[in-house]
Amino acid sequence: MRAKHILKQTSLWTAGTRENLNRHKRGSNMKDVTGHFVFLLTFLVGRAGGIETNSGYCIGTQCFTVYQDPSDFTTAQNQCRDQSGHLMTVRSSVSHDILNILLGNFTGRFWIGLHLTAGCPDPAAELRGFQWVTSESESDFFNWAPSFNSNCSSRHCVSVSREDDFKWIQESCDEHAAGFLCEYSFSDPCKGLAAEEGESITYMTPMGFVGEDVLSLPPGSTALRLPAKTKYVCFSEQWVQAPWSCEIHEGGCEYKCVVDLEHVYSCYCPPGQTINPANKVTCEVTADDPCLPLRCAHACYQKEDSYACMCDHGFKLAQDGSSCVDFNDCRDERQCPGENFVCVNNVGGYQCVCKDGYKMSGGLCVDVDECVTAPCEHLCHNTPGNYTCSCYDKYSSDPESPDKCKRHCGEEECVAECDPNDRFQCFCPEGYIAEERKDQTVCIDMDECSFFSCDQDCINTFGSYECTCYAGYTLVEPFMCIKNEGNTDTDEGSGADTTPNMPITSRMPDPNPTRQPSPVTVGGLVGIIVCTAFFIVLVVFLAHHTLTGRGKMESSGALKAPEDGRVTSDA
Repeated sequence: MRAKHILKQTSLWTAGTRENLNRHKRGSNMKDVTGHFVFLLTFLVGRAGGIETNSGYCIGTQCFTVYQDPSDFTTAQNQCRDQSGHLMTVRSSVSHDILNILLGNFTGRFWIGLHLTAGCPDPAAELRGFQWVTSESESDFFNWAPSFNSNCSSRHCVSVSREDDFKWIQESCDEHAAGFLCEYSFSDPCKGLAAEEGESITYMTPMGFVGEDVLSLPPGSTALRLPAKTKYVCFSEQWVQAPWSCEIHEGGCEYKCVVDLEHVYSCYCPPGQTINPANKVTCEVTADDPCLPLRCAHACYQKEDSYACMCDHGFKLAQDGSSCVDFNDCRDERQCPGENFVCVNNVGGYQCVCKDGYKMSGGLCVDVDECVTAPCEHLCHNTPGNYTCSCYDKYSSDPESPDKCKRHCGEEECVAECDPNDRFQCFCPEGYIAEERKDQTVCIDMDECSFFSCDQDCINTFGSYECTCYAGYTLVEPFMCIKNEGNTDTDEGSGADTTPNMPITSRMPDPNPTRQPSPVTVGGLVGIIVCTAFFIVLVVFLAHHTLTGRGKMESSGALKAPEDGRVTSDA
């Protein structure tokens, strides 16, 4: 009997059907619940994709699945969370029995949702210091292995296996177990359908496993009644017969699903086949297809005593009455109702994706912490869907690259940034020049306006400058002014200046500072003193040499003074 409770995995039923149908024979109840299918679609999208389950079991408002996918503990927990669940908690004898059912045919170790979040094990505590992944520490059931290790260096995660009689055994969280078990909670479950004599009913859950003898099923589960091939979908504690919304498993249709002008969903079949009038989802071969002459691009349906073309969901009928063209599904504000979702239209449908700065997790769009990747040079502040960069004190954001920072003074002068190993290697922000003083080097704001950087007026700022224009002129480039059209005022000097569009920073060669620095630096003063001393020594030497030579000549009589006062030589 247990085999009836083990829900084995199968592939999803092929969605889609085509129908030649009379819409006046449709049940009106489908129109009443169409709007509610938006919630059901969101529920199914949150569980779509991901890994494939090997088996599962549902009871009450919970489903449990087992996955044979070698993973470490963190990866296993993320896999469950991405499908709107979590690792299985075994807090009662009932859940322990379900564990036996799910793993009865598997070998190897499987992760459950029990781990030690921090610190050391506590043998005196109920769960010995461990905690369920649901952040709960209470449990009505305990199944620790006798080999439990209470050392602080013990392993912090728990796995079970059939070989160890499903005892809770400590494992290293980084180890790769044979698989893991997930647990899902839901509301508004459906009970199993009543099967008549000679009938069988097969169920499929949104988690991807199917079975026959079940007592409780989550919303979005489908049922197939054989041999009639009638299909149903679970919605709000009741079964809705196909065809339902085309957005959910193609309405349960065998071929394809369409919606007519009155928003009634129906199935259609390929040319040469017609819809089964009993189950309204399967196709049957017909010898005389009245739709063939119409050459409909997609579908054909009976309209009173005649037939007309209609289009698949996501398309609309063209003016020729037979072709189909795509329309923008995203115009409907009900599409992608979740927070931070964006609707993206594509041919014949649409896709719900997360806004920039968000990622899909567990069927929700959650914020991405961009600061983890360190996109900023100095400081990063994460914000919902985005991030901002900022700089340390004495720095400002680089206008050309907001994630970068550059030195910023903001005053007429400030201390330069010098190499700690060489105090003469100093640097100043743009728009400043360095001046050496007795005990330090400072940066002094330069006056860019003295270099005629602007077409008309110029305002010097700390580290930069701003160009402005006379009244009747407009700044069209960072420095150029043009006369306004229709302006006849020729007095360029009259009127108030026009506020500039943007400040600019210009690198000018060897500019003068706003305040003239000291004319002589310490190094220059030393050079002047040395040169002056050298010059004095040279003058004294030349004078001494000249006087010494003259004295020798006089003493030897080489020179004599004539009566007329002229100096002559004996020669």
